[in-house]
Amino acid sequence: MDQQDLHSQRMDHLGIVAGICNEIGLIEQIDQQIDDTGRKVSVGQAVQAMILNGLGYASRALYLSPEFFDNKPVDLLIGEGIEAADLNDDCLGRALDKLFEKGVTEVFASVSARALQVFGIETQFAHLDSTSFGLHGEYKSPENA
Repeated sequence: MDQQDLHSQRMDHLGIVAGICNEIGLIEQIDQQIDDTGRKVSVGQAVQAMILNGLGYASRALYLSPEFFDNKPVDLLIGEGIEAADLNDDCLGRALDKLFEKGVTEVFASVSARALQVFGIETQFAHLDSTSFGLHGEYKSPENA
């Protein structure tokens, strides 16, 4: 009888999280907003990997991401052709740099709007946290005029 080379991989709850990311088109939403870097792992794929790592109950630093994904089906969770070693700190750090350059708030807003649309969630209110706004300089007052 031929002996087959079998190995197992753990997906745990990450399959559900990746499924939701796929349903809202997270990778595509991000990749549409950020220019192609020409790298093997797109910015959208890197973000999905960081989300999965962050929700993996491991609290590991980014440089340990390849170790986190080592026993997981990366091709199913992130994308075909992607391997655990591809999700290194250089790859993820560069993706974070690209997100910062584009504007994290803007990218998050568009991804969130898409998620609301996909799941049919209606919003009645919008909130602006104005505590993050600052003013520098002097007011012109009647005494200074």
